[in-house]
Amino acid sequence: MRIAVLADIHGNLPALRAVLAELDADPVAAIVVAGDQVAGPFARATLEVLDSRAEPVHYISGNGEREAVAADPDAPPGGDASGTAIWAARDLGERRTALRGWPIRLSFDGVCFCHGSPRRDDEIVTRATPDAVIAEMLADTDERLVAGGHTHQQMIRAVDTDHVYANAGSVGLPFEGRPGAFWMLVADGTPHLRVSPYPLEAARAELAATGFPGLDDFLEGSPFDPLDPDWVTALFEHGSGRGAPPGEPRRPA
Repeated sequence: MRIAVLADIHGNLPALRAVLAELDADPVAAIVVAGDQVAGPFARATLEVLDSRAEPVHYISGNGEREAVAADPDAPPGGDASGTAIWAARDLGERRTALRGWPIRLSFDGVCFCHGSPRRDDEIVTRATPDAVIAEMLADTDERLVAGGHTHQQMIRAVDTDHVYANAGSVGLPFEGRPGAFWMLVADGTPHLRVSPYPLEAARAELAATGFPGLDDFLEGSPFDPLDPDWVTALFEHGSGRGAPPGEPRRPA
């Protein structure tokens, strides 16, 4: 079976459309949306576009969905993570109820799909995370391939003899230091990393037109305002308690 894994869309509808156009040209049997799809400017429209697909779409809850469910839609949205959750809660309206039933992990076609890790929606896995740490996260997972997201950087890691961990990257806010919408194709249990190009200038204008608060800060590190991906990895590792502070942010030359 061919399965498209779309993680961390973050309400970036132009990026999502670019990926779906590729799937229209090269169809898959199913789509797994691996969390953090609504945490961004086009929260409701992202779900509407995905729900309209002809192929089955399987939703996983990320920390963005959890926070949107918990947020007060009547609170004033500021330009930070809590503001993003409030914006999503307000934009989703009654659609927010459906998010409560989404799982944080899904076993499908012999693969375990998740957002952070199979046990937590916000667990940090990066390119620098030691194999032993990832192996412990996956110890209770029967499937050999575990496909996730959350840290917005693609990778395929053979963790031990029992597990391969693959990060689909981010459709909407990748931290790769280069443009594109990043996703993954799983074909008969084997992960393949993919990237779809789209016009950033037009996309930014479309995102800005929503009135989303703090858009510039929201886009920092993504292709709209790229940072060195190694610096981002170090930042995530430091936040997990495993790494030293990464120093000053570095932007690609």
